[in-house]
Amino acid sequence: MSTMDNADFHAIFLNDTPLMDVRAPVEFAKGAFPNSHNLPLLDDLQRELIGTRYKQQGQDAAIALGLELATDDIRAQRLQQWIEFIRRHPNGYLYCFRGGLRSRTTQNWLKQHGIHYPFVQGGYKAMRGFLLETLQQNVAQQPIVILSGMTGSGKTRVLQTLPHTLDLEHLANHKGSAFGRDAQDFQPSQINFENSLSIALLKHRHYHPETLLILEDEGKRIGRLQTPLALFNKMTSAPRLFLERSTEERVSIIREDYIDHNWPRYQQHHGTQAEEQFQNFVLNNLARIKNRLGGVRYSEIHKAFRQALAHFFVTGNSHKFEMPIQRLLTEYYDPMYHYQLQKKPVTILFKGNATEIQKWVTQNRVHAV
Repeated sequence: MSTMDNADFHAIFLNDTPLMDVRAPVEFAKGAFPNSHNLPLLDDLQRELIGTRYKQQGQDAAIALGLELATDDIRAQRLQQWIEFIRRHPNGYLYCFRGGLRSRTTQNWLKQHGIHYPFVQGGYKAMRGFLLETLQQNVAQQPIVILSGMTGSGKTRVLQTLPHTLDLEHLANHKGSAFGRDAQDFQPSQINFENSLSIALLKHRHYHPETLLILEDEGKRIGRLQTPLALFNKMTSAPRLFLERSTEERVSIIREDYIDHNWPRYQQHHGTQAEEQFQNFVLNNLARIKNRLGGVRYSEIHKAFRQALAHFFVTGNSHKFEMPIQRLLTEYYDPMYHYQLQKKPVTILFKGNATEIQKWVTQNRVHAV
């Protein structure tokens, strides 16, 4: 077990060090770190009461209230949770917001039971600041290449076969396009997304400092999350690998990803409500681009999707989705892609199918661009 309190944030995140977060649940929900576990010293109400007392009467009065609220039962429950965590993670650390009173209180309670568990100096605030600073630095220093292609090209599929990649959609728990929400529709907080992204860049820069990092072409927003501005700006001007697919291949990929693969998740998650929820998923996501499609075109595609859904629920066959998907590609997504490309031309390093791009990456991944 570690015995020294720690401020080596680089090592903590590089080694995926387990972290015991003793902040209140409301603080944890706003932002934390991938390897942190919330085992609070104070619950939300206790934190609010003590905070109010601190503002009104000072630290001594706040400590006194904290001791009053820490009944024997509460104290025993907290200690049991902490000790169980420490047994599982003897080389971890604990932290509170600033590495102050709550960290020291937790340490003292543990010491009374013969356990010394170190805390992170500066706490959450210092670690968060470190990740924001290193994110800026690593974005500036890291050579990147963007895997690009028309909507439905299966860029994520190919990205997952390549070495030295950063999958922003995975970190954001969101697929691209208007149909990116899945059955769970859960995305991390913006803070957690940024923290995970910074740690991923930190690890790549440490272990593969001379190697190109490959990212999928993304917009400024990934679902409800926003790509950090420094990274987005670098991505917009970075050179690209262009994944070539026929329209027929792209239609098939979209049908598989958003219909065939999504439907079993809805069945599992929603049970008897699966058909209703899945129909809402398809039609509500289409409605997101209603204004851009125009009234007549939207009505025609909406009708085609409703017919495809009705057929799918009866037969399990998804091929009737191909016509409206193809219309969305050729009449909306493809023209939008070409328009955006004309506004800001980019350097294309290589064009090819999935196999050819894999070969290019193998041959060029250690060369700076």
